[in-house]
Amino acid sequence: MRIIPVASGKGGVGKSLVAANLGVALARFGKQVVLVDLDLGASNLHLVLGHQSPKAGIGTFLNDLHSDFSKVIVETDVRGLRFIPGDTEIPGTANLKAVQRNALIKRLLALRADTDILIIDLGAGTHQSILDFFLLSGQGIVVTSPAVTSVLNAYVFLKNTVFRLMYTVFTRGTLAYGYLEQIRKDGAGPQRLYIPKVLPEIKQIDPVSYEAFMTRLNRLHPRLITNLLDNPKDAEVAMKIRRSCEEYLDLRIEHLGVLYRDSIQDTSLASRLPITIYKPRSILSLGIYRIADKILKSPEDQFVFNEQDIDESFQEAGMEAEVDFESKMEYVEDLLHSGALSQGDLVETIKSQQFELSKVKKENNFLKFKLSKAISQGFKP
Repeated sequence: MRIIPVASGKGGVGKSLVAANLGVALARFGKQVVLVDLDLGASNLHLVLGHQSPKAGIGTFLNDLHSDFSKVIVETDVRGLRFIPGDTEIPGTANLKAVQRNALIKRLLALRADTDILIIDLGAGTHQSILDFFLLSGQGIVVTSPAVTSVLNAYVFLKNTVFRLMYTVFTRGTLAYGYLEQIRKDGAGPQRLYIPKVLPEIKQIDPVSYEAFMTRLNRLHPRLITNLLDNPKDAEVAMKIRRSCEEYLDLRIEHLGVLYRDSIQDTSLASRLPITIYKPRSILSLGIYRIADKILKSPEDQFVFNEQDIDESFQEAGMEAEVDFESKMEYVEDLLHSGALSQGDLVETIKSQQFELSKVKKENNFLKFKLSKAISQGFKP
């Protein structure tokens, strides 16, 4: 069973929409797919799929760990796609206890008997439980958008993932664990630690723990999806995340592809249908199917990718951004000529995009100010 956790550093980047539509696309490729809503603080995946509010969900199971887990698994209208709803009605489900997390992982892994692909829609942020579920697979997906804050938070998520992996491998009592704890007590949290500097120190004081960690790190191969693009230039933000991960985390990431912003997504949600069903030939839907195809063609158990493979994934994503943009412009022209889209609609769309750009510029200026201030105080990523 291939496990695909889908995460994001912050909300609002379309993570759940990506997860739901990937589930539809992979099921339509003939796979048996289970889609799990683990965004337990804000479960809404059922709305994307067009389901009514579930009577039972993850929260039901978490309140009774000995209950029949199969009763929270829902059949969908898509052949081959099953769904496990989240639960926002039961207090406390966003903060799992260790026993709850372990029991849930055990039940999810038991689905392998009749499941080809398990897609886990995780909550936004870097809560310990979110990181643990992301680390169930070496090929989890991080969804980001071109906004500066989204890019920064995607990197922070991956950095916290690496540190969570460290604390998973470096058990209490080891010299490596003691070293990390001493750094933490000295006031240097994950945001201030520089992995290439830390690892040589750990290798020297605790070579056994170091080798165990490097084995796990080499099996960690996150994949990136850049969502909500407005133009091809937006695709370039992925390179910033890649460079930061390689330079500061010793982590190699792959680019799975790009997805353009599409106003028809709102119509799709209002119609209570995933866009891959509502309009399967839209630019957004075709992008989802393209990513699903890449996932199926990639080896399930291959974790060592050379630099050429990674370079090609980023180059391909850049070319896809160009091609999709041209198709998007042709589509707008067709709508204008057919009368389906008026000039007034086009003006409103441009105004909306200008407003979004203005917000991004303000965010950018604010972050530049904070970064400049941090550098002046001797901050290192």
